[in-house]
Amino acid sequence: MAIFAVMLNFTESKNLSSTSSLNTSKLLNEKPLLVQVLVAVLLYVNGVMIFTFLKTESFREITRYILFAQTLFVDSAAMVLIDLTLMSSFYQYPVHIIPCCIFCTMMSLLTVCTPVTLVGMCLERYVAICMPLRHTSISNPKNTLIGLLIIWGVSCVIPLFVLSVFLSYMPPGGLNSYVVCSVEVMLRLNWLADTRAASLQILFIIMLCIIVSTYIKIMIAARSASSENKNSTNKGRKTVILHGIQLLLCMLQLIIPYIEMPLWKADFILFVNVRYSDLIIFVISPRCLSPLVYGLRDKKFCHALKRYAFCGISLHINQHKIRHA
Repeated sequence: MAIFAVMLNFTESKNLSSTSSLNTSKLLNEKPLLVQVLVAVLLYVNGVMIFTFLKTESFREITRYILFAQTLFVDSAAMVLIDLTLMSSFYQYPVHIIPCCIFCTMMSLLTVCTPVTLVGMCLERYVAICMPLRHTSISNPKNTLIGLLIIWGVSCVIPLFVLSVFLSYMPPGGLNSYVVCSVEVMLRLNWLADTRAASLQILFIIMLCIIVSTYIKIMIAARSASSENKNSTNKGRKTVILHGIQLLLCMLQLIIPYIEMPLWKADFILFVNVRYSDLIIFVISPRCLSPLVYGLRDKKFCHALKRYAFCGISLHINQHKIRHA
């Protein structure tokens, strides 16, 4: 999670030459601006899609759209928290440690919730394609609610464990301190950081195995499917592949700190470039795939999306043409 906080050491940067300092200052001002633009675009797209989901009653009754809406909500909330942490670290703004702990726990929870939800979406596609006769009975509102509770329950385990251990090892008077907020603040105990990393890696392996087995079973179903169901099966297979790519990008951030930290003292400007690139590739990019997978590839949702994306302008134009036809 070190990628979520850009811990900029301005003391070290002052030791550079005057020319290098100017270049560094320009670099540090351009990078956050780029991130703000990307985050703003992502939040707008996700916001329009969430609005489309809420305004269309039929979507609120279908499991895959419910899971998709949760992904949009979780990704949007996570990006807001990540962006606030980024700017807090960039400007080295200290905050009280208690809200910082709550903030980082929520951010960790949402970050874990995204790949777990992706696994749930893959399982839903597996049931729809490989068990079509039982899909309606399995993907009912009651089971969907149970699935959502399981997703949030699994997502809460690691963040709450880290929070409880951190608070139990807090020194006297530590709750009155102020820090530059980042997830690393809660991982000062080496064994806690290692336990958390190992737990996330085990979770990643489990999720990857589920997605791979789901993909294989869908592939087998595709071979035996009739020509009428071929298109649906192939589309489901491609959806699972895209979810697998999302999961891989989301979880690759576990190894990012081991790549970044050796650059800290070696080359400050290179360190900043690598860290912001990792933020864009492994944090923002996977969350840009969710609107693509279901929002734009799904004809039904895309049709409804067009109606709301431009505030109903296209709908009014069509109605006007019909009246004057």
